[in-house]
Amino acid sequence: MRLLLVEDDDHVAAALVTVLSKHGFEVRHARTGNEALDALVPDGRGPYRVVLLDLGLPDRDGFEVCGQIRRRGGIPVIMVTARSDINSRIHGLNLGADDYVVKPYDMGELLARIHAVARRGAVPAPTAPGDRPRPADASADELDRSWGLRLDAAARRALVRGRDVPLTRKEFDLLALLAQNPGVVIRREQIISEVWRSSWEGTARTLEVHVASLRHKLAVPALIETVRGIGYRLVVPRDAGCLPDGADPAGG
Repeated sequence: MRLLLVEDDDHVAAALVTVLSKHGFEVRHARTGNEALDALVPDGRGPYRVVLLDLGLPDRDGFEVCGQIRRRGGIPVIMVTARSDINSRIHGLNLGADDYVVKPYDMGELLARIHAVARRGAVPAPTAPGDRPRPADASADELDRSWGLRLDAAARRALVRGRDVPLTRKEFDLLALLAQNPGVVIRREQIISEVWRSSWEGTARTLEVHVASLRHKLAVPALIETVRGIGYRLVVPRDAGCLPDGADPAGG
């Protein structure tokens, strides 16, 4: 997932880039409003899925930059700022920001908010009865080419190389969540919150059981990788090419 970080403080930006990169994001850092707007010009590498926008920029007011981004397209914007007053929050959301996060923040919460607005910004392709499930984006198409995995959200069907895989409701929800951002690590806490609508405590074993069941039913154990201490992700083709058939990169 490509992400544009607009932050004039190099120390703050460096720390954020390090953490976001570890979680599978491709981050471009812009230090000014003009640099951020220039970064939105198509470069052949695909669109940004989310913009993290600081408001205290040296050349332009962050609110103005948000308005410019909105006029250029529908990229989700999360304002990340020290301005905690209610008027700034209301103004930012009225300008079209998808979320508003006040510094200092918990990194886990910021990651969850990034994934949430990215999902809302993704528009799946419609399917007609009898159609083969179609991928919502290039990443889904890569999963199909590499693993033969296709998901039909409307019919709640999962196919692996044309084979219909019977999944429970929670198994499908878990797989669909991971498939929204292949290659990106989804934290255990976020999975529990979104799939089970519950807190982490007491549900950890349930998640492990469902992951094991998915691996067994899909018969592609290397598809779902355990990132120890963090969560799970679907392995993308650049990783899959390094793995032998049936290998499990995390071993659990």
